[in-house]
Amino acid sequence: MTDKTNPKAFPAASGQPIVYVREAQRETLPDELKRAPGPIYALHDEAGNQLALTPDRKLAFALARRNDFEPHSVH
Repeated sequence: MTDKTNPKAFPAASGQPIVYVREAQRETLPDELKRAPGPIYALHDEAGNQLALTPDRKLAFALARRNDFEPHSVH
């Protein structure tokens, strides 16, 4: 049986677990980040848990790959 709470339980075709990259919703961010200029991107595991925030989309993808995840864009 697969553990659905473990993000590494759902590897992509590459064998790496998937993370989703999307622009963060400002209202869900801490106050100091709500006022930050420009977009902020969030990385989420398959269960929807936020793993990281970055100020740049390319950085979000690089961060995911550097940590052995396969990033996918979500709109």
